[in-house]
Amino acid sequence: MINTNSIDASPFHEGELAIQDKLGKREIMATFGKRAVRSFMPEQHQAFFEQLPFVVAGSVDENADVWVSIVSGQSGFLSAPTPTSLLMTHAVDKNDPLHGTLNIAGSPIGLLGIELSTRRRNRLNVRVGEVISDNKVSFNVDQSFGNCPQYIQTRDLTFNRDPLLKSNAVQKVEFNTLDNAASTLIDTTDTFFVSSFITAKNNPKIEGVDVSHRGGLPGFVKREGNTLTIPDYAGNNFFNTLGNFLLNPKAGLLFPDFDTGNVLMLTGSVEILWDGHSALEGFIGADRGWKFTLTKGMWLKNLLPFSAKFDAYSPNTKMTGTWLEADKNKQAEKLKHTWQPLKVTKITKESNVITSFYLEGHNNTTLLPFKAGQHLTVQIPSSSNNSNNSNNKPVIRTYTVSSSPHELFYRLSIKKELSGEVSNYFHNNVKVGDVILAKYPQGQFFIDSTSAKPAVLIGGGIGITPMLSMAKHITHEGLRTGYTRPLHIFHSAKNKQQRAFYNELKTLADTSGGAIDYYSLLSQPELDEKQDNGFNLKGRINADVFRYYLPLDDYEFFLCGPQAFMQHVYNELLLLGVQDKNIFAEAFGPSSIKRKVLNTNEAPNKSKGISIEEADNTVIKFSKSGFEQRWNKGDNTILNVAESHGLEPEFGCRNGSCGSCAVKINAGAVVYRNNVSYPVETGQALICCAVPAKGVEELDLEL
Repeated sequence: MINTNSIDASPFHEGELAIQDKLGKREIMATFGKRAVRSFMPEQHQAFFEQLPFVVAGSVDENADVWVSIVSGQSGFLSAPTPTSLLMTHAVDKNDPLHGTLNIAGSPIGLLGIELSTRRRNRLNVRVGEVISDNKVSFNVDQSFGNCPQYIQTRDLTFNRDPLLKSNAVQKVEFNTLDNAASTLIDTTDTFFVSSFITAKNNPKIEGVDVSHRGGLPGFVKREGNTLTIPDYAGNNFFNTLGNFLLNPKAGLLFPDFDTGNVLMLTGSVEILWDGHSALEGFIGADRGWKFTLTKGMWLKNLLPFSAKFDAYSPNTKMTGTWLEADKNKQAEKLKHTWQPLKVTKITKESNVITSFYLEGHNNTTLLPFKAGQHLTVQIPSSSNNSNNSNNKPVIRTYTVSSSPHELFYRLSIKKELSGEVSNYFHNNVKVGDVILAKYPQGQFFIDSTSAKPAVLIGGGIGITPMLSMAKHITHEGLRTGYTRPLHIFHSAKNKQQRAFYNELKTLADTSGGAIDYYSLLSQPELDEKQDNGFNLKGRINADVFRYYLPLDDYEFFLCGPQAFMQHVYNELLLLGVQDKNIFAEAFGPSSIKRKVLNTNEAPNKSKGISIEEADNTVIKFSKSGFEQRWNKGDNTILNVAESHGLEPEFGCRNGSCGSCAVKINAGAVVYRNNVSYPVETGQALICCAVPAKGVEELDLEL
């Protein structure tokens, strides 16, 4: 329920509240905000500001333009005599927009204290109290709050001159268009600061100027002429900056050059880019973003009295992308349904029957981001002794990706099957350095890391692979966003020798802070394998197991494994009263479960507004091969028809889960005999399970 407290009683103004409301964060922030945002500095913050060598300040000039400045001084140039006051001794340059603001009592200023060596940062919203002298001013504290250290790169700071002596070397250069030097600094930066404001009207203690830090990998700021596009990453959900933008779309930016001491100061207008905006497509880690358009700017050269040597990227920064990567991802998306060369860079034995193959791009092939749980479609050359494939046509199969979407490779973990042509090829023939052909990961079996509903991941044998990908993804998103979706993982295997990924999954659970539980079950353990020594339970997964291990709650269940295993678990869940709509299952070929209730979320014919009835009789035409045949209701699928006439279309599953068989529809329409999971594009048909639709007199396919 939305917090009904008045805006005056909240530490957030109407813009911040509106965004919290829009993104579903207002209720939790109503409680947290009152604890985290104070009208005074706690002792820890007082001590923190007093030890800083510089502070970042946001201010507004006489033209209502907002700016960011950096004020430097040795430790002690800031002092906090009381929890509600701050004194600053300074040598702010006369060309700095902050200089004039400091001389006007009552002026609102945003302050950001940031310790580059430790990533600590705290913020103050203040107003100028008394102008004590030309180089000393007091501030009255309106708001004080801490900030998480995300996206801050550590640096070692060294002073090269006295920061409290005014320097004659500072040079001001004004401009209205970004020059080459400005463009270079923006393109290569990993750190900048942003200031925003709303005019203090109804409640000056929560309205005024704010200043904040932004960090990322070099290339995280996109520059097009005088317009910059900036991704907005997961943070503390205060939305101070975006809340100001919502009410007053103006911003000040400062890009520091920590090597030369130059600072680039910009002011201009902004536009918020909400989640899903096309401008953010392909950018990893961007929950939303904003565009900045320059009004005017200035260089203050030689301003900083210190240099700051780069040390290390924040762990959170490493979880984000760049615009160059985003552009590559967008280009790769266009090739999603084409075969791409991937190079085998590592092979690892996971158990006595399962081996992992690590795949990376070959010859500049981009690895497209995917959703945890999706599968990769691969093709291999047919073995010459395969009597079922006399033409040696490549063989196509699908395998779930067992790595996480944030990792820089695709990992396929493949079980060796006695009669499995593709699995045997990988186990017996593939070696490091080989190149295989694959289509980018696809599929509708994946997990939502943002859901508040706990999830139960159930993997039988090799069916643990999507669950591992999901668990790694949930863990990664927990580090990135601060929220880890609760998981309960049930892992069934015959014995320890066949079980894979035990240590990896157990480590995820042990380091999750209680968010992830992991249970290992062995159906036929060896005589020397004792319960509670490397596994939790002997036997098979059933309703009693769930009753014992799962606390009473509303869950989503994810199943993967052999068909008999999934059908058994599905039936057991129904006995417990779990609704069909809360059970999700991976399906390759014959591994599909038979549902007792139709899951309308998986009914593509209905969702696309297509008739679910088959044609009574029609003509199927394959335009490329010049073939025509009369087709009657109940006849074979289009793939079977094609194969019966000697054609060999690509396919990988025969149930509409991989998309390998997709072909263009020149005329007519199709329906599907089962609930396909692959997202069928308009104008295409998955011929492995498609038949002509009712009312179609001729179905013409590009085959």
